[in-house]
Amino acid sequence: MKVSYNKLWKLLIDKNMNKQDLKRVCGISSASVAKLGKGENITTDILLRICSGLDCNINDIIDTIREDEDAKS
Repeated sequence: MKVSYNKLWKLLIDKNMNKQDLKRVCGISSASVAKLGKGENITTDILLRICSGLDCNINDIIDTIREDEDAKS
């Protein structure tokens, strides 16, 4: 399984925010934003900070994708 943060990027667009706003509002580092951009794993603490800052639930910002489903796309 791997993670997709596409929901997060769509939510930022809906809120008229960019990655710099995400860093500022959620109190996360540039390194964390870079990991998000690359689809890499980040800590639950960072995900919860994002949820708190954007007033959303974790399922609003992340999806899990099966490796075999990704290969079919």
